[in-house]
This record gives sequence, structure tokens and C-alpha cells, in this order.
Amino acid sequence: MSQNNKKQFGVWMDSHHATIVGRENVDSGDFLVLGHKTVDGQGYNTSENAANNAERDQLRKLFKSITAHMQNVDELHVTGTGTAQEQFINYLSEIPQYKNVVATESTSNKMTDQSLVEYVTTQFN
Repeated sequence: MSQNNKKQFGVWMDSHHATIVGRENVDSGDFLVLGHKTVDGQGYNTSENAANNAERDQLRKLFKSITAHMQNVDELHVTGTGTAQEQFINYLSEIPQYKNVVATESTSNKMTDQSLVEYVTTQFN
């Protein structure tokens, strides 16, 4: 499979927001922003355990909404702040559909959409 025929995606994310980048024609063409996903902040919780569960559930919702944009992905580069990108890669490895995805990660500050598209392009070229 040549480099240009692989289904490649990039994601910038933190624990509340994600920007998904993919190719124009799924497996060819230039990279472009496919979507933005956010999760609402959690409300007040009476216990630390409830707060932790709520945060984990919201992160899972964010992960599911990201994967809706990435069908049959071959390669993925995840970047962002904190540990959310590592948690996302671990989440994907638990799902049979994404088990064989070649995933790389890096740490970066929030970027504009255009900067993210350029960054993902350099990761795959």
C-alpha cells in the first residue's frame, strides 16, 4: 500500500476539545479539517469518586465522537496538551476496528486550524 493510499488522520486534543484532520478524499488529496468536537464541563459533584467517573465518561464521549470521523483508519497522529492523547490511543487499542492502527503522538499547544493542517501534513510526508 503506497503512502498516498493509506487512510491517515490527525487529531489535536485536550480533555475537552478535539480537532480532527483527514484527507480530502479519505485516502488521497490534501489534508483538511473534518470537524471539531467538544464536551461540556462537568457540573458539581458531591464526591471525588463521582467527579472522577463523570470526567472519565465525558472523555469516552469525546473519544467516540472523534472516531465517528475516522472510519477504517490506517495511520493516526495525535497531538495536544496533557495526557488525553495517550488515553485516546489506549482507547483505540481496546477496540477491534482500530487495533491495528499505527498511532504516533506528540505534545503541542493549541493551534489554529490551518496550523494543525500544516502540522499533520508534515507528519505524514
